[in-house]
Amino acid sequence: MPDGEAATAARLLAAYDAQLRGDAETPDAVSLSHLGPLRLATFLGGRGFVSYRDLGGAGREGIRRLVEDAVSYFSDRPEISSVEWKTRAHDDAPGLHEALLANGFVPDEPESIMIGEAAALAVDVPLPEGVTLRRVTEEPDVRAMTAMQDEVFGDPVSTDMADALLRRLAGDDGTELWVAEADGEIVTAGRMDPVAGSDFAGIWGGATRPHWRGRGIYRALTAARARSAIARGKTLINSDSTEFSRPILERAGFIAVSTTTPYEWTRPVES
Repeated sequence: MPDGEAATAARLLAAYDAQLRGDAETPDAVSLSHLGPLRLATFLGGRGFVSYRDLGGAGREGIRRLVEDAVSYFSDRPEISSVEWKTRAHDDAPGLHEALLANGFVPDEPESIMIGEAAALAVDVPLPEGVTLRRVTEEPDVRAMTAMQDEVFGDPVSTDMADALLRRLAGDDGTELWVAEADGEIVTAGRMDPVAGSDFAGIWGGATRPHWRGRGIYRALTAARARSAIARGKTLINSDSTEFSRPILERAGFIAVSTTTPYEWTRPVES
């Protein structure tokens, strides 16, 4: 990475750590507790979530105890069926990977933490003939959108995400849901979350049906979200990107400043 790009990446990563690691991660949490440096959140649908700004300089033994205590916290809550522990590659976290594995967490695929200027994405992108973009706010559209995302991501179709998004829309927290449609079918979908008190808006949940990929639709949807973010006074956009979306954001001038890996704990089935 050239020196200028490295300096920009360091600046953006510092903004990410300062502005996006805290309340910004859990705006729709049902409850939130603290365990030392850890933030333990619960969400609708029996989901738990662990995050932190840093681990307070804890060494291997301290980190091992934090992981054990977090698992104990969620294990004591029978409504919680799964927990995500969100790690970042740039954190000082000796022994965290080993402690998570030892306590039943399973790592998912790493994703790139992408950050860039909103203006770099807010460009005109032509859509294929017959494809249109729009924001969705009504319950049937929201449920159709999340069902499509579950299908594309290879997950069982669930009502959990739709329920959480409808709750956020009802609370008017700024969340926007966008879809691209062709012949009445949702072919691409994504979310934009302006982060209160920050320079950031996040773009999440980007999914495109396989036979519609490579035709500019995802980039057009991203541009629409970026324009809306700018209208809300946001100058930076972040996204945890898979290998499908990372090249699109890189072409728009985004920089991969780190990686994040979710680790998943699932409540053991009682025999």
